[in-house]
Amino acid sequence: MGDAALRMLLLMACMAARGMCQINSAGVEEEDPGPGYLQHSSTLRPSPGPAAPPEAVVLANATVVRRPVPPPMCLVTTSINGYFKYINTLISVLVFVVGLVGNATLLRIIYQHKCMRNGPNALIASLALGDLIYIVIDIPINVYKLLASRWPFYDSAFGLFLCKLVPFLQKASVGITVLNLCALSVDRYRAVASWSRVQGVGIPLFTVMEILSIWVLSMVLAIPEAVGFDMVSFNYRNQTLRTCMLQPKSDFMVFYKDAKDWWLFGFYFCVPLTCTAIFYTLMTCEMLNNRNGSLRIALSEHLKQRREVAKAVFCLVLIFALCWFPLHLSRILKKMVYYQNDETRCELFNFLLVMDYLSINLATINSCINPIILYFVSKKFKNCFKSCLCCWCYSDSQLSSIGAMNGTSVQCKSPEPNNLLADRSLRKDSD
Repeated sequence: MGDAALRMLLLMACMAARGMCQINSAGVEEEDPGPGYLQHSSTLRPSPGPAAPPEAVVLANATVVRRPVPPPMCLVTTSINGYFKYINTLISVLVFVVGLVGNATLLRIIYQHKCMRNGPNALIASLALGDLIYIVIDIPINVYKLLASRWPFYDSAFGLFLCKLVPFLQKASVGITVLNLCALSVDRYRAVASWSRVQGVGIPLFTVMEILSIWVLSMVLAIPEAVGFDMVSFNYRNQTLRTCMLQPKSDFMVFYKDAKDWWLFGFYFCVPLTCTAIFYTLMTCEMLNNRNGSLRIALSEHLKQRREVAKAVFCLVLIFALCWFPLHLSRILKKMVYYQNDETRCELFNFLLVMDYLSINLATINSCINPIILYFVSKKFKNCFKSCLCCWCYSDSQLSSIGAMNGTSVQCKSPEPNNLLADRSLRKDSD
């Protein structure tokens, strides 16, 4: 009888344990929204906001994980209209053609004519080469991504390679532009501060080392882009999609992702503007303070050429600021104003999405506009562009008269008597 009672108690305990297990498993299933949650959370996957970490609640004999409440569904579709895609494609094609022809011609001019090979022009050539690399590689991939609405070769190893290469080259190109503009501003100040020294034809060793340092530093600063970007899979409207996006996998990359917009704005935008403002202010003070009568009159042509180069560099920096400011403004607004759990976020996201694409187009234009600026601002560059792109614009006698010239000018013509007088005065003064 005692054995029968003991067996009955054990049977009741087992039945109670099974019932408790079913209750706990049902609680876990209620907390798991299933595939619908993944689909809902991916509606704004291109710009995820801060999410609260999951909470672990310990019950009697099981642990239930409470996931954060997903953001409300968007009432409007966040997308880019078809006509806008074609406008963006047209702009990209124009930038590609103009940038390819302009920067390639600029490199050819500086390489082909010895009178072009000096310090400032070497920095301008470095600037053009960085823009040319970006134009040839990044622009076609960005156009394909916009028209096809997917990343090229997204399901292959080559697609992963492009996913890491494109952002790396984009940041390296911007870094090369920024550092070259800073170096040009410093070079213009050094030229004015030592205005009694005429620079001969040839690239100084200091400038060569400067350009190498610029390229190495720009590539080093772009390494986090290659490390952080990856092909990411997510569910959207019952479809599994793969796209290239920044996916941090380490503490440093998480910090880089959080601080990226401010870092880009501070280093890649504020630094060249600050550097130009400082050295151009010093250059203006130097030009106002140094007045040396007859020697300055003898150097009037030489100083005029240096002022022309300084004006060209200032225009390059100014156009850079105008082209890149809207993009930085768009990214900062997105970081400060956009909240993932806000019910009105979808309208704001549509506005920021359009603003972002327009700003990217404007920033891309900066890659092709530098040769155009030099053509209109500098008479020397204008003459050389005409002689290279429009051979029939000059007669044979004018083309054959192209020769070397002392100074920082890029004008290809024979030395004038005023320049020879300035050279003699300088040699006499230096002796």
